[in-house]
Amino acid sequence: MSAIAPSSFASTQTSGASGPGVAAAFSRTEGSVTAPSSTPPVGTPEAAVAATRWLAALDEALTRTDAAGTAALFTASGHWRDLVALSGTISTVSGHAPIAQALGACLARSRPTGVRLAAGRTPPRWVARAGQDVLEALFEFQTSAGVASGVLRGVADPTGPGGLRAWIVVTALQALHGDDRRGLSRDQALDSSREFGVENWLDRRVRARQYLDHDPQVLVIGAGQAGLSIAARLSADGVDTLVIDRETRVGDNWRNRYHSLTLHNEVHVNHLPFMPFPPTWPTFIPKDKLANWFESYAESLELNCWTRTELTSGRWDEASQRWTVELTREDGSVRSMRPRHLVFACGVSAIPKAPQAPGLETFQGTVLHSGDYTDGRAWRGKQALVLGTGNSAHDVAQDLQAHGVQVSMIQRSPTHVVSLRQAQRVYALYTEGMPIDDSDLLATAMPYPVLIDAYKIFTELSRQVDQPLLDRLAARGFRLTAGEDNTGFQMMYLRRGGGYYFNVGCSDLIANGQVGLIDHAQIDRFVEHGVRMKDGRVLPADLVVAATGYHNPQEVVRRALGDAVAERVGEVWGVDHDGEVRNMWRPTGQPGLWFTAGSLAQCRIYSRYLALQIRMAEQAS
Repeated sequence: MSAIAPSSFASTQTSGASGPGVAAAFSRTEGSVTAPSSTPPVGTPEAAVAATRWLAALDEALTRTDAAGTAALFTASGHWRDLVALSGTISTVSGHAPIAQALGACLARSRPTGVRLAAGRTPPRWVARAGQDVLEALFEFQTSAGVASGVLRGVADPTGPGGLRAWIVVTALQALHGDDRRGLSRDQALDSSREFGVENWLDRRVRARQYLDHDPQVLVIGAGQAGLSIAARLSADGVDTLVIDRETRVGDNWRNRYHSLTLHNEVHVNHLPFMPFPPTWPTFIPKDKLANWFESYAESLELNCWTRTELTSGRWDEASQRWTVELTREDGSVRSMRPRHLVFACGVSAIPKAPQAPGLETFQGTVLHSGDYTDGRAWRGKQALVLGTGNSAHDVAQDLQAHGVQVSMIQRSPTHVVSLRQAQRVYALYTEGMPIDDSDLLATAMPYPVLIDAYKIFTELSRQVDQPLLDRLAARGFRLTAGEDNTGFQMMYLRRGGGYYFNVGCSDLIANGQVGLIDHAQIDRFVEHGVRMKDGRVLPADLVVAATGYHNPQEVVRRALGDAVAERVGEVWGVDHDGEVRNMWRPTGQPGLWFTAGSLAQCRIYSRYLALQIRMAEQAS
């Protein structure tokens, strides 16, 4: 709609691997669960003609600022999702009356005109989305703020323009007026590159990074995929942006994770803005390869990054509409800055929850949070317990077992299990052969109610394929769930950020008895050398790894900016009242404070709209 660190200000992000502490990539941005139809369903109009006629009706209604007339072009239960284009923020409304009301509040200000099929982009076509045959078309238009694109997903209706009514419409701002300066030729842009006796490129870069005589407009906290993506967008548009991270190097949020970590979604989904991965890259990216890419990405795009730097305090000045923040550097020096915007890009798993278990304080072995686990070499020949059965817990258990450790997992609650191959279904949209910009735009066209239906279909299809393994797990006593309302891991990720596992082998180890399984309900308490069961047995352990989750990102704000700001913001992540991700990529209750997080795909897609909102706020100031 998209990892862990022992510190609240490390640049941890969710991304291609998934689960508490690794990265969950499955979000509302990925919605296709079935492939395009090769021919339109019987009785439906020809795609291009129908889309052109419907868009002409939309253009006419919008040009005359007719909110009710625009809403009438939708089905009675249709959805309009706006990404900054008309409303100025990210919002979703459903049904004729709410759509008309929302449009009525913004049409006079946004003045959309010139709606037409998008030139040079994926042509209109009939496809199946979330079990519904729809005509899918990309369109373009202009607003008072800039140039915009849109998505029409229409259903056949002989009473509508072109034989269509809109089921889903997305309107998305792409650039502000004046952004055509990017069209300057390279020769014009580099006229000053051969001047002698003055600063060269390196001199200018060093000076820009030092911030000796000025402060950035935007301060980004966290140099993972979220922080780098928003910094890249803002910097490309001339907004002075500084990224800080407490780690030693850009990319350490991945580099310092456990040894065997590899992304769980395919490479073609995971590009960052402006720099796609090379075609020679592996399908599933190893963590260190991704970490090194982050470092080179920041350097190639000339992003200003300060590592070994923490945000230690800050306050908002209502009169000047600026923050006063203090940054503590590695040498203990403190730099005060006054940016206009703070963007928290620390991920949704920044502050580990300390494990709470009866008697754990008496345990004489080693206790680690899963975020601090690296590999099992030091524990060869010993015994370990992993508290939890989410993605990180499974990966840790599998790594320990591979290093010759006798390991058992303690299951506290039912877990959703899906095979890695089946998990890729959620990205079907990105395998349809479209340019990634088209895929990204289409991926936003899944409002929350439709997303639920789509993920129910996906979860059932995956279950049918995975059923033999699921039966073997159940026979071992592993408690399974398909998630709330049978929507599987995608909605579990959006709603609470975990509770599932993509099987890359650990489920087979559990089913085969090579990794033990303990029902948490059968535990009495931890004791000095292990855990005592309610039947009196003591299961010995030298190591306990707690995959016990993370505090809400609101707590990151609380630690840096205090209780008042944290309470003004409220909880972050999870689904808000309008079906959007709470406090993410749009204004919060605290002026000048923004959040970005999620998978590489989410960060790529939504960094555009966050950057546009920040720039519009700057223009309005």
